[in-house]
Amino acid sequence: MTLQQAIDRLNEMEKVSYAIGHAQAILSVDGDTVAPKNSWKGRGRALAYLGELTYRQLVTPETGEVVETILQHKDETDEITFRRAEVLKEAYDDLHVLPMEEFVAWQELTNEAGAVWHEAKVKSDWSMFAPYLEKILVNRRRFASLKKPGSPAYDVLLDEYEKGACMESLDPFFRTLREELAPVIREVAARKKPVPAFLKNTWPVEKQRLFSEKIMALEGIDPLNCTLGETEHPFTNGTNKWDVRITTHYHEDDPFASMYSVIHEGGHALYELDVRDDLQFTCLSGGATMGIHESQSRFYENIIGRSRAFCTPLLKILREVFPENIGSLTEEELYSAINLAGPSLIRTEADELTYSLHVMIRYELEKAMIAGDLAVKDIPGEWNHLYREVLGVEVPDDRRGCLQDSHWSFGGVGYFPSYALGSAYGVQMLREMEKTVDVWGTVAKGDLSPVTAWLTEKIHQYGSLKKPQDLLPAAMGGPLDARVYTGYLAKKYSELYGL
Repeated sequence: MTLQQAIDRLNEMEKVSYAIGHAQAILSVDGDTVAPKNSWKGRGRALAYLGELTYRQLVTPETGEVVETILQHKDETDEITFRRAEVLKEAYDDLHVLPMEEFVAWQELTNEAGAVWHEAKVKSDWSMFAPYLEKILVNRRRFASLKKPGSPAYDVLLDEYEKGACMESLDPFFRTLREELAPVIREVAARKKPVPAFLKNTWPVEKQRLFSEKIMALEGIDPLNCTLGETEHPFTNGTNKWDVRITTHYHEDDPFASMYSVIHEGGHALYELDVRDDLQFTCLSGGATMGIHESQSRFYENIIGRSRAFCTPLLKILREVFPENIGSLTEEELYSAINLAGPSLIRTEADELTYSLHVMIRYELEKAMIAGDLAVKDIPGEWNHLYREVLGVEVPDDRRGCLQDSHWSFGGVGYFPSYALGSAYGVQMLREMEKTVDVWGTVAKGDLSPVTAWLTEKIHQYGSLKKPQDLLPAAMGGPLDARVYTGYLAKKYSELYGL
C-alpha cells in the first residue's frame, strides 16, 4: 500500500466512522432527554448494531496496514494526517482486544444499565442497579487485562480518560488535596453562614429556562450551534462544532443548581464549538482528554462563575428574570451566597472548596471495586462510611448517595478523577491567563470573550491534534502542582469566611 492509498483509505474510514458516531450520539442524547421511558429497548438494538458496524469498520487487517503505512512516513505526511493515524491506532488497539460479540454485548449492557440506573435512582434502590454494575465491572477488568496484561486494571482504565494518569500519580495528588483542604473545610464548617433569605423563595421552572438562555448568551454560546435540553444527570454531547447539545435539570427551590450546571456544560460546549474547522469530522475534533475537557467546564463554572467579578453581570440578569425574588440584593451578598461552603451530599451541587473530596471518595471506591476488594453489594455501606469520615455528613438514602451519578451505568469507571484534575489544571491556566488578559475587568463588564479567546488559542482550537503532554504544560506554564490549586482555594475561602 502506498502512502497516498493509505491516506485515501483513512479519509474513507473516517467518513464512515463519523456517520456512525453521529447516529450513536443523537440516539444517546434523545434517550436521555425526550425519548419515551421504554424506548431503551429499541434503542439498544440500534446501538448494538451501530457498535457492530464500528467494530467491523475498525478492526480489520487493512486498518493496521493503513495506520502503519502513514506512521512510517512521518516526514512525508502533514501534521493533521499523521496525528489522525496515531489516534486511530489508539482506537484500534483498544477495540481489537475484545471479540466483536463482547463489544456488541457491551453496547447493549450499558444501554440497559442506563435505563435501570434512572429508575433505581428514582426509587433509591441500589439492589436494582447492582446486578448491572457487577457485569460492567467484569467487563472493565477483562478489557484492562486484555489491553495491558500485567498492569493494574484501574491504571488501564484511568489512562482511557486521562493519558498518563495512574494510581502512582493520583494517590499523592488526592492526598495533598485532603491534607491541605481538610483543615480549611473544618474551619469553614465551624463558621457556617445561614442560607440567605432570598434563596428560600420559589423559582418557577419556566423563568429558570429563560434564565438559562441568558446565562448561555453571557457565556458566548451560539444557540444556532448549541441547544439546551433537560435530563436527570446533566451532560454534553457534541458531534461537530455546529451541533453540540448540553443539558441541565431544574429545582424550584434552587436556581443556582441549574445555573451552574448550564455554565459547567457550557464550558464543555465552548471547547467543542471552538475546535478548528480543518479538524471537523475527524477523530481529532473532540477534546484531548477528559481532564482537559473538565478543566474547561470547571473553569467557567467556578473560576469565572463563582468570582466576585461575575456577580456584576449575574445580578443584572437576576434582576431581569427574577425581580420579585431578589429584592435589594447586592453584588457582595450575591458573591457570598454563590460561595456558601460546607460538607454536603451531592457532588454536582458541591461548593468549590469541598468538590474534589467528593471526587476523591469515588476514586477510593473505584480502586477497591476494580481490585475486587469491595463487593458491589457493599458499595452503599462503604460510600456512606467515606462520606461520614471524609466530609462528616450522613447519607440518608441511595438516591443521594451511591446512585447520584450516572457514570458507572455507562461504564465510566476511571472517569471521576478527571474532575479534580481538571479543576487543578484550570487554576494554573488562570495564573497564565492573568499575565496577558484583564480577566476580572472584562468579566465584570459581562464580556467573557477575552477569556474564551485565550482558552481557544491555548486549548480549544487544537481538539485532539496536540498530545496532552504538549498541550497542558504550555497552557499551565509548567507541570501540574496540586498546591497551586489548594492554595487558590484556601486563599479564596479564607477571605470569604474571615479565617
